[in-house]
Amino acid sequence: MGTQTIERPDVRTDETTEDDTPDVFHYVKKNKIAESAVMGTRVVALCGEVFPVTKSPKPGSPVCGKCKKIYERMKKDE
Repeated sequence: MGTQTIERPDVRTDETTEDDTPDVFHYVKKNKIAESAVMGTRVVALCGEVFPVTKSPKPGSPVCGKCKKIYERMKKDE
């Protein structure tokens, strides 16, 4: 009986540009942002993307369209 090595596919979980700046920013739970930035843990965005927080958005930064739609629906339900 032999052992087989299964290679993990190269899967990108966040959308970044060549200089490691996120292409778009996602909405995540506020209490998870600091934990991710300090501990390097991954967060789950409203749209389902999973990634570590590495950058903070500046005013006017592009926002993930899926996250934005979900957030707007959440605000209406309150």
